[in-house]
Amino acid sequence: MPRAADLGITIGTLPSGPTGSILDVPGVGVGHATVWRDEPSPPLGRGVARTGVTVIDPGGNPFRSPIPAGGAVLNGAGECTGFLSAQEWGLAETPIFLTSTMQLGRVYDAACELLAEEEPGIGDEDVIIPIVAECDDSFLSESRRMQVTRDDVAAALAAARASVGSTSAPAEGAVGSGTGMSCLGFKGGIGTASRVVPTGHTVGVLLMANYGERERLTIAGRPVGRLLPLAGQPTAPPAGSCIVVVITDAPIDAAGCQRLARRAGLGLARTGSTAHHASGEIFVALATGLRAERGTVSAAVALQGRELDPFFAAVVEATEEAVLNCLFAAPTVVGRSGNTAEGLPVDQVIPLLR
Repeated sequence: MPRAADLGITIGTLPSGPTGSILDVPGVGVGHATVWRDEPSPPLGRGVARTGVTVIDPGGNPFRSPIPAGGAVLNGAGECTGFLSAQEWGLAETPIFLTSTMQLGRVYDAACELLAEEEPGIGDEDVIIPIVAECDDSFLSESRRMQVTRDDVAAALAAARASVGSTSAPAEGAVGSGTGMSCLGFKGGIGTASRVVPTGHTVGVLLMANYGERERLTIAGRPVGRLLPLAGQPTAPPAGSCIVVVITDAPIDAAGCQRLARRAGLGLARTGSTAHHASGEIFVALATGLRAERGTVSAAVALQGRELDPFFAAVVEATEEAVLNCLFAAPTVVGRSGNTAEGLPVDQVIPLLR
């Protein structure tokens, strides 16, 4: 599937990294486990599943070497475990797990088990609160039965570790936790993008897009949602929620990470988000450049004040582009009860941008 850059769509002024994805940040990995199932409805079966798990692994051992982190909430009708402790301590101690709303507990349990099996200090020296965030995919996926298993979480985590150093972007669109998501009236899901700032540091964004109304879809400043000839086409109902994960290799402290996270909302707004009443826009930012061993402080000097301005711009641009990459990658998906999220008609969109 084409990405925004492949279609000649330029977002902002900063250059992208080699893969144009969050994988451009050194040591970062992304893995998906897609759950696609067609069974009779409960109680005879588990119903139709269009769901999954996505893992963003910052590399190394976050329990032994926590990562400066901060978060922001645009609208809080959602859940992200570990968010409060990351805000309080300014540190992330686990990879980040994404899934659907009613699978969050299963993914949390599996994350605790899997990470504890790898690190003997977990549960002995200290406990962990894994960062697990969700969006609602119940328009396409049967949510009355638990569809995700520990094996799915393990597979996504292993795939994330294996993707480190990849020379191409990870899969986007209807994959992993994005399998059942809808965005701006079309099929949504996972999207990612990156930017390189003048200092040479990289800012990567990965998001799970499940928000917005078709009439508000905006691409590179053009009101595409109002310009597309869509008479008679089915449409997904206005969806709510978007999880945005920002990672950079720059030396930025927890307060700076919180400020980075907040800028993700500007990127979403440029695509047509108005943060609906029932929408959960939750943003988390990590900065590996000040990473240090547990109980110690990095010797690096944190960037401050106006030094952060290029990073703010990078987050806004990469977030906007990640949404577009998600939309361009996602095909039409038919889910439970025949509900359908149409893929964005790229061949109709491109002429509108010219």
